[in-house]
Amino acid sequence: MSNPRRTLIAAAAAFALALAGTPALAADIPPPDTVVTSPNVTHVGNIPKPAPIAGTINTDIAFQDGYAYVGNYGGFSIYDIRNPKKATVVSSVVCPGSQMDVSVYGNLLFAAVDSSRNNDSCQSQGQSATIKESWEGVRIFDVSDKANPKYIKAVETNCGSHTLTLVPGKGRDRYKNVYLYVSSYLPAANFPDCLPPHDKISIIKVPLRNPAEAAVAATPVVFPDGGNETQPGLLVPTSGCHDITAYAEKDIAAGACMGDGVLFDISDRLNPKVTARTTDPNFAFWHSATFSNDAKKVVFTDELGGGGAATCNEATGPNRGADAIYDISNGQFTLKSYFKIPRHQADSENCVAHNGSLIPVKGRDIMVQAWYMGGLSVWDFTDAANPREIGYFERGPRAAGGGGGIWSAYYYNGYIYGADFHEGLDIVKITDPLTNSANDVRTGRLNVQTQESYRSWGH
Repeated sequence: MSNPRRTLIAAAAAFALALAGTPALAADIPPPDTVVTSPNVTHVGNIPKPAPIAGTINTDIAFQDGYAYVGNYGGFSIYDIRNPKKATVVSSVVCPGSQMDVSVYGNLLFAAVDSSRNNDSCQSQGQSATIKESWEGVRIFDVSDKANPKYIKAVETNCGSHTLTLVPGKGRDRYKNVYLYVSSYLPAANFPDCLPPHDKISIIKVPLRNPAEAAVAATPVVFPDGGNETQPGLLVPTSGCHDITAYAEKDIAAGACMGDGVLFDISDRLNPKVTARTTDPNFAFWHSATFSNDAKKVVFTDELGGGGAATCNEATGPNRGADAIYDISNGQFTLKSYFKIPRHQADSENCVAHNGSLIPVKGRDIMVQAWYMGGLSVWDFTDAANPREIGYFERGPRAAGGGGGIWSAYYYNGYIYGADFHEGLDIVKITDPLTNSANDVRTGRLNVQTQESYRSWGH
């Protein structure tokens, strides 16, 4: 999601344009707050947000050893999901600072903070980025005691940390260090720690034996000649990356960089090199990326309207606010098609392509994806030129009004987990001949932006 602090004007303009479109037919819209699913999808359960962070919205999810770590603008919560039908909250940590994009590794949890604070503590208050002493970046927690996580370190990064991507070290270094690729953007001349042109990422090196020594080790420039800044219809011009997905065992990464889609060679973890770039006149904001299991395709998402607009309607059409599927051949991108949910949403519902993950089906490319108030969609892009939806879960418009919906929808060990802004954690099951083989696939850890091949999952 775009940073509301920096993109309010652009998002509001996009929202107004979207609302001017033709409304979806009332008969096609579920009643307010009503769960609807395709016949092959079951709503297993919902766990409301824990009281300490009930007033702020849920965001990203990471998984490890039967536990889900759910980020929230107010902190994060840990859920015991070893029995998904009886999932429970273990603890909540109150530590405000959007977006709280999270990753886990062993006993460590890493959380991204992209809202300027008056200090790095969990008691901090919002403070303007125009003040040099303000802080934003990455917080590190020890979650070995899941009932009582401990805050152990903060690392400040230029322009904060809108998202972060965990990248394991290579060879023997894998047992010594992990690296965090920090994506941030939208610099300003009056932000002392976020000056133009930016156009870079920050890389934090975390020594696993002493995470308190974590520090920024490199700040490679992604766009030395500037990114896509002049394309009509961009939400905001490229000034960095929004999100990066690393496929560490293949030494590659895909960057969704506002106005550009980027392919990296990350064989040198501290010196990623851009090997391919692409733009798309239908894309307003390159938001996130997902590789196919064989890394011969990549799905990029377009967050048209910054996540606050009603773009899943007839007026917006099928190719904007959608996914773009690219073949990767000879190290270059080739656009094959777009995918967007086929169910029009009401003009009161913010809806756009958002965070998702692969479902581990051998020989096919299937993923589940969040669409904010469009719910979650399970779709097949094995035929990259002809993707299709095979299942869905959604709610009708909010009776209370305002935006919301599912921020992240990920598949983990037989179930789909959706982090809903307001409703909490949804647990969903798909039963379909195309996906049933995934039920037997297990992995210990899942940070979705740190892709691993299915063979490492015990297929």
